[in-house]
Amino acid sequence: MFGTAAAFALMWAMAFPAQADTTGEPVTYEAASAQSWGTDQTGATDEGSNDGAVVELTAEQQDLMDGDARWSASARLYHAGGGGATGNDSLGCRPIAMRTVAVDPRYIPRRSVLFIRETVGLRLADGTVHDGYWYASDTGGAIKGQKIDLYTGHGRGSMQPAMRLNMRTLTIADAGRFDGCPPSWDDTPSRAPLMAEAARNVGAAN
Repeated sequence: MFGTAAAFALMWAMAFPAQADTTGEPVTYEAASAQSWGTDQTGATDEGSNDGAVVELTAEQQDLMDGDARWSASARLYHAGGGGATGNDSLGCRPIAMRTVAVDPRYIPRRSVLFIRETVGLRLADGTVHDGYWYASDTGGAIKGQKIDLYTGHGRGSMQPAMRLNMRTLTIADAGRFDGCPPSWDDTPSRAPLMAEAARNVGAAN
């Protein structure tokens, strides 16, 4: 039979787990690089990340949604400014918000076009929705194995649209390869069908 002190200690331990990396809080790139994350991950899911918006998928997007995933990885968010990432990515390119992904190149090759199912329909700050395409153009010292960092843009506030993805295990399909740098949202139409066409053209050129 538990005494009062023992019962209190048990309730305290359940309410406040000791492991710091399971808090669900986003981190800056420097913080992520400075430590090695634990191996605990949430289960993979096919659940979309949209907020009820109806997304019209292209045939390619539907195939990538329905086909076998090439990879799964636990996601973290990182941003520029205020102690976040600075400068160019590992390819020498300017990171593109909601496009650039940092990977372990031994697990996911750099220059891979990634289709992350859970980001399809993700509502962005300007009201448009994400088409699911990301570009593996960065790396990081703390990104080892089945881990990825999603670049959200400038400032901590840029993480808000993607907060539900932080610390989740995401489902990733291989959508091809790209040359040069990831396309900018400014240079490419943001509606899902047109973005899918742009990604297909990038992959076809390699």
